[in-house]
Amino acid sequence: MHPIFFQIGNLTIRWYGVMAALGFMAATIIISANRKYAKMSSDQATTLVFTCVISGILGARIFYVWDNWSQQFSGHLMEIFRIDHGGLVFYGGFFLALIAIIVLCKINKLDIVRVMDVTAPALAAGHALGRIGCFLNGCCFGKPSSCLFAIHYPEGSVPYGRYGSLALHPVQLYESSANILLFIFLFFLVRKTSRGVTMATYILIYGVLRFADEFFRGDYTDLIADVLTQAQAIGLVLIPVGIILLVYFTKYANKTDKTIN
Repeated sequence: MHPIFFQIGNLTIRWYGVMAALGFMAATIIISANRKYAKMSSDQATTLVFTCVISGILGARIFYVWDNWSQQFSGHLMEIFRIDHGGLVFYGGFFLALIAIIVLCKINKLDIVRVMDVTAPALAAGHALGRIGCFLNGCCFGKPSSCLFAIHYPEGSVPYGRYGSLALHPVQLYESSANILLFIFLFFLVRKTSRGVTMATYILIYGVLRFADEFFRGDYTDLIADVLTQAQAIGLVLIPVGIILLVYFTKYANKTDKTIN
């Protein structure tokens, strides 16, 4: 855990913000590389990334603040704006970014499904970088573990405050690694498959990955019905949605759509 990238006087740059910036750059490159599959211009691709980043960060922060209001933000209102301290919920960012993409596509008369196909690999790559930021920041930490890869957090950190000197799963790196593999798979999938297949595949696989990953998380205190985390509950919704969309677009696209080569 090394939350500070560098510090000069009162200027402090945290790794969390650095990784977020790298995620923005990666998303720009990835979407630009595949933009022709959604028939987007270069300017439209850049606007899409900017819109996704802003709406994604806003949605992720709103969801986190709402979920942790009594523990962290009640009486500390300025902390709401300190995203450099960590505290983003991916699902909140995903859903608000989805709304922003739909609006942007309507304005520019773009195919929403094709744009989502192109966006899916960028989401996976950006999420992978973001989780590395979480690891360095000491948030979204894992449960106690004796596995070979278990890690110790320093005194004064939030994980140490909950588990002391116990070694914890580096769950952030588990999810980051899975998202890197997912990005590679989706990046080439969008070039080979018909409309909607990449988007549906991302929804399905990420739902499975997040559901499984949550079993190793140790930062939650509230469970739904004392069994599932909120992320797992959402994952259980995403999995059947992904399957239904994948079946639909595979069957429908074979009749009406051709992959762009």
